[in-house]
Amino acid sequence: MAECHTQNKAKLVSETRRRFEADYVTDKSDKYDPRDVERLQQDDNWVESYLLWRHNNVDETLKMLDESFQWRKEMSVNDLTESSIPRWLLEIGGIYLHGYDKEGNKLFWIRVKYHIKDHKTTLDKKKLIAFWLERYAKRENGKPVTVMFDLSETGINSIDMDFVRFIINCFKVYYPKYLSKMVIFDMPWIMNAAFKIVKSWLGPEAVSLLKFASKNEVQDYVSVEYLPPHMGGTDPFKYSYPPLVDDDFQTPLCENGPIASEDEASSKEDLESDGKETLETISSEEQTALLKKINVTEHTSKAEENEKVDSKMKAFKKPLSVFKGPLLHISPAEELYFGSTESGEKKTLIVLTNVTKNIVAFKVRTTAPEKYRVKPSNSSCDPGASVDIVVSPHGGLTVSAQDRFLIMAAEMEQSSGTGPAELTQFWKEVPRNKVMEHRLRCHIVESSKPTTLTLKDNAFNMSDKTSEDLYLQFANSSRESDFSTP
Repeated sequence: MAECHTQNKAKLVSETRRRFEADYVTDKSDKYDPRDVERLQQDDNWVESYLLWRHNNVDETLKMLDESFQWRKEMSVNDLTESSIPRWLLEIGGIYLHGYDKEGNKLFWIRVKYHIKDHKTTLDKKKLIAFWLERYAKRENGKPVTVMFDLSETGINSIDMDFVRFIINCFKVYYPKYLSKMVIFDMPWIMNAAFKIVKSWLGPEAVSLLKFASKNEVQDYVSVEYLPPHMGGTDPFKYSYPPLVDDDFQTPLCENGPIASEDEASSKEDLESDGKETLETISSEEQTALLKKINVTEHTSKAEENEKVDSKMKAFKKPLSVFKGPLLHISPAEELYFGSTESGEKKTLIVLTNVTKNIVAFKVRTTAPEKYRVKPSNSSCDPGASVDIVVSPHGGLTVSAQDRFLIMAAEMEQSSGTGPAELTQFWKEVPRNKVMEHRLRCHIVESSKPTTLTLKDNAFNMSDKTSEDLYLQFANSSRESDFSTP
């Protein structure tokens, strides 16, 4: 039965391609982007998404493809980038992707209160919608989104029915199969008539996807961790630009295996240079004590010295706070601490502890993959065991408070292998609702704060008590002074 269905689907895809080439491309080749035509011939999933939306009716699918491809050419969709969008429109935070609904679908936020009807800016706003959807479609290839129409604090001047119709068409024609549902939050009564029109635009096949929700009802679709406070949620996320919002997590530079030799070789040099910088910022009495420690370590054998440096590198910023998730305990709980530019921005640690009875696969992603090396970034953790993940800035690039890290984790079957090939296959197949996620912000510590001493006291073999005291002193002062959500 399944084989018959697959064969039938393959025939429909083949017929759609053949007829579109013969009946449309021949006469309208100048109206289509050649890249879209080429992709249609190569990407089965793309063809299937149009067929599915048109209930496998090839004639209707061809009409839809024609309309969609002409629009893609007119909007230059394949060439849209951040620079295509006016900066003020990206800064305002009216349209963005962030978080997931209870079914694991990405949330596409449209904050209507930031929209003012103005025909001069309509095209740019449409391009912004297309930019986000195309960016998401290329990354996720078929996974649907849930549109969150947030109408809180909205006045009549913010309602632009032409813009709403464009958004509807995006999902009806241009991005078929990408709409999971459309949640209309806190709709004022004055807009009831307007949204009756919206229902007619959606058509019978999609009107059931329209969900009207109050503050009490919206949690039926999205859990509190991904809802902002004004919706009754606990999500601390606050939109800011640049960079683009933190959901574009990518694989960092260093996957599994050893970090490049240049990085390992620099560890001891980093510690020595840090020591010099520290001596410039501490009192003369502390300098004397530290120099005595240096003299003691000079008599240690080279092998022991290297071993100590290695262990101290792991311990120098042992995190104190812990996020207790269902699969992993993650430390630190919220922020990774990096030194300022003056102090050299040295490595920091993420510590994962498996609290389940099964092997847990994990991977680390970041919004700035070109900036960081992460070792390991894709591996597994045995039951009850802990894994230290070393995060280090790369290539002299500056750590930003806007940078984010995402820890993803999922339980593996007892019989599953944990080699690179097995992990790759595992992440392809694991359901979204089985994946635990936790985000970490980056915190840049000013060189004038005691954080440099946290590394230096370890490097010069000072007592554990002194190191812990210094770190606690720093942590407490930081919380009192400058803990604010980026």
